[in-house]
Amino acid sequence: MAVKHGAGKAGALVMFSGGLDSILAVKLLQEQGIRVESVHFTCPFYPGEWARKSAGMLRVRLHEVRVDAAYFRMVAKPRHGYGANMNPCIDCKAYMLRRAEMLRRRLGLDFVATGEVVGERPLSQTRPAMMLIESDAGLVGRVVRPLSARLLPQTVAESGGLVKRERLLSIHGRSRKKQMELARKYGIREYPAPAGGCLLTDPEYSRRLREHLRHEGSVSWEQAGLLRHGRHFRVGGFKVVVGRNEKDNGAILEIARKMGLLRMEVVDIPGPLTVVAGEGKVPGKVMELAAGLTVKYSDYKGRGMVKVEVRKGRSRSVVEAGAVSGNVVEKLRV
Repeated sequence: MAVKHGAGKAGALVMFSGGLDSILAVKLLQEQGIRVESVHFTCPFYPGEWARKSAGMLRVRLHEVRVDAAYFRMVAKPRHGYGANMNPCIDCKAYMLRRAEMLRRRLGLDFVATGEVVGERPLSQTRPAMMLIESDAGLVGRVVRPLSARLLPQTVAESGGLVKRERLLSIHGRSRKKQMELARKYGIREYPAPAGGCLLTDPEYSRRLREHLRHEGSVSWEQAGLLRHGRHFRVGGFKVVVGRNEKDNGAILEIARKMGLLRMEVVDIPGPLTVVAGEGKVPGKVMELAAGLTVKYSDYKGRGMVKVEVRKGRSRSVVEAGAVSGNVVEKLRV
C-alpha cells in the first residue's frame, strides 16, 4: 500500500451494497478528500438495483463484479458454516474482500473500505468476526470501516496518513438512529430498508437450497436463480418446477433456455410453465408426473386427459395427461 504525502488524493475502493451504511462510508471518506470508487458483487442471492441507484446519486464509479465458481463452492461448503439459515456470512465477506483487493490493485487505489458497523449483525459484524474475515482474506489491518473505525484497531491506511482516524466514527449496535441523523445531515433521502436483502437469510429459500444441495451437492448461478421461482417438487432424481403466475413463468422460461431444460405447458388452456431439471434423459415416469403437475395447476378443472406440449431445444412433442391427486402433490412437494 502506497503512503501518499501531499501530492495527489488517496484512493479508496468501497464495498458497496447501495444501502445506507455503504453510502455513509463513501461520504465520510469523500469528506476527507479521498477519491472513492465502489464495487458491488452481482450474484443471484442479492439484488443490485440499489447499488446502481446509490452510486449514481453519489456520482461515484461503480464496478459490478460477477461472482465466480469459487463463490458457489463456498456457498455449498463454507469453511465457517452458516448463520440462522443458509447464510455463510463470514466466508462470503472474506471472498468479497479478496476479490475487492484484486480489483483495488488493478485500479491503483490505496485501500479497501466497507460500511460495516460493529455489532450490527450477530454473525459477521462482531469485532472478532471482522478480525477473522480480515485474516481469511489476507488483509489484516488493511480494511477501513469508517462508521466504526474508532472502535477497531488502527489500520495501515490510518497510520500511514491516508485517512484521518479522528474524523471517522464509533457507531456500535443495531440501532440506526446515528446513521439516519447522518443521512439527514448529508441530504440523503432515498435508501433501502435495512432488513432483508440476501436470499440466503430467507427461511423458505434456504430450505429449498438445503434440499437442492442434499441431492445435487453443488449449486450454479442458474440453479440458484431457479430456486427463487415457482412450486418445487422432487420426482426421482429430478427437480420439477411449476410456475405460479405469468411473471413467474417468464423468469422460469429464461432460466430454462439458458440451462437447456425440458419444459411443458397445457395446450390451449391457461396454466403454468413447468420445467424438469436433472442429469441425463428424463424417464417416462418423471415425464408423466411432471405433466400431471402441469395439468393440476392449470385452469383445467375436468377429470379427463388433456394435451400437454413438451419442448426441449428445438424438439417438440405432445403427450396426454390428467391432473395428479392432492396426495401425490404433497408427497412430491419440496
